[in-house]
Amino acid sequence: MPRLPALDRSALPALEPLFQRVEEHLGVLPNSTLTMAHRPDIAEAFAALNATVMGPGRVDAGLKQLVVLMASNAAACAYCQAHTSHVAERRGVPIEKIEALWGFETSDLFDAAERAALVVARGAGRSPNEVTDAEFAELRRHFDDAQVVEIVAAICVFGYLNRWNDTMATTLESSPLAFARQHLEGWEVGKHES
Repeated sequence: MPRLPALDRSALPALEPLFQRVEEHLGVLPNSTLTMAHRPDIAEAFAALNATVMGPGRVDAGLKQLVVLMASNAAACAYCQAHTSHVAERRGVPIEKIEALWGFETSDLFDAAERAALVVARGAGRSPNEVTDAEFAELRRHFDDAQVVEIVAAICVFGYLNRWNDTMATTLESSPLAFARQHLEGWEVGKHES
C-alpha cells in the first residue's frame, strides 16, 4: 500500500503534456510521476532531468538501461528494477541479456566495456558507495569523459528514484510488474504491490 497516494491523472490537466511525454518514453505513466505531482514543479523538474540524462546521448540507450537496472538492484528498489528491465527490453536489449544480468561478470553476452559500466553501477548503487579507483579507471578505459558523466548521471537519477519509490512504497503498474515477474530471477514486488 502506498504511503502517499498517486494523484488521479484526469484531475491534473495542466500536467497532461508532461504525462504524455513520460508515457511515450516509458510505455506507461509511472505512479512515481503521479505521486511527485503533489508538487507539480518537482514532477516537471525531475522529468526534465530524467529526459536529459536517459534520453539520446553518447552511451547506448540499452546499456544505460542495464546500468540503471544494476544500480537499482544494488539499492534493492524492486519498483525501479521492474521499470528499468521493462524499458531495457523496449530499448532493444535482448531478453537473454536482461535475464543474464546478475551473472554479467562471467557471461559471454557482455563485453569488457559493459562489464566495466555494470561494476561501477553496482558499486555506486550501494550505500555507502563501493566504487573503487581501479573500477573507475577501468570504466575510463572504455568510455570517454562525456560518456562517463552520462553513465554516472544515469546512476544518480535512479538513486533519486530508488529512494523516492522505496520511501513512498509506490504501487507498481501492471506492465512492468508482469515483465519483472517473468524475467528477473528472484525478484519480488515487496512493498510496491497494490
